[in-house]
Amino acid sequence: MTGPILLQARALLRRDARAAATLVGPVDFSLCAGERIALTGPSGSGKSVFMRALARLDPIDGGELSWHGRRIERQAITRYRRSVVYVQQRPALIDGTVEENLRYPYTLRVYRDVRFDRERAARLAHAAGKREDFLAKRASDLSGGEGQVVALIRVLQLAPEVLLLDEPTASLDPQSARAVEALVAHWFDADRASRASVWVSHDPAQAERVGNRRLTMRAGTLAAYEEANE
Repeated sequence: MTGPILLQARALLRRDARAAATLVGPVDFSLCAGERIALTGPSGSGKSVFMRALARLDPIDGGELSWHGRRIERQAITRYRRSVVYVQQRPALIDGTVEENLRYPYTLRVYRDVRFDRERAARLAHAAGKREDFLAKRASDLSGGEGQVVALIRVLQLAPEVLLLDEPTASLDPQSARAVEALVAHWFDADRASRASVWVSHDPAQAERVGNRRLTMRAGTLAAYEEANE
C-alpha cells in the first residue's frame, strides 16, 4: 500500500544550453509515501541529471515540480532540501571524527532548531553493523564503505521524508553495499507510511532488493521497467 503523493514532476525538462541538447524530459513522475523506486538505465541516459533536478540542485528548464501538492518556489528550496535529500556516490566528509561529521549539520542555519542526538546516531550506526566506538574513528581512517555509512547517518539522523540515492554503493564492495542497504531499510521501516526513496542502480539484483517499484530511463525519458529492456 502506498500513501499520498509526496513529490510530483509535470513535464520536467533539463537542457544543456551550450550543446543545444535536451538532457531529460519532458518527464512526468510521481513519488508516493511508502514507495521505494529503483531507477535503472544505461550510463549517460540522464539518471543523475534527473535526480539532481528532483533535488533542486540544478535549475529546471521547463515544467513544474511540486512537494505535497505545492509548487516549490525559489525561496522554499532550502527548506525543501531538508525533507528531500540527495545522496551521491562519493561522500564529502570533513576532517575530524565520525561524531564531528555527524554534528556538522547542526551548525547550519537550516538545522538550528534541532540538536544532535548521540544515541540516535549510535542506533543508526548499529543498523549498519557498526559498534558505538565507530563514532570515535577519524574520518581519514575510514574505508570507502564506512565513509558512505557516515554520510548516510549524517542525513538520516535529520529524519528526511525522501531519499534520492544516486548509485551510493557503485564503488563499494558487496559487504559495504549491504551495510548501506540495511541502513536505508532501517530508516524506511521506521516510518514507511510517510517516507519514500528513489535509488539509482546498475545492479539488477540490488534493484530488486531496494525497490518495490521499478523504472528505467533511456535518452532522458522514463518508462516502466520491462525485463526485456535490460
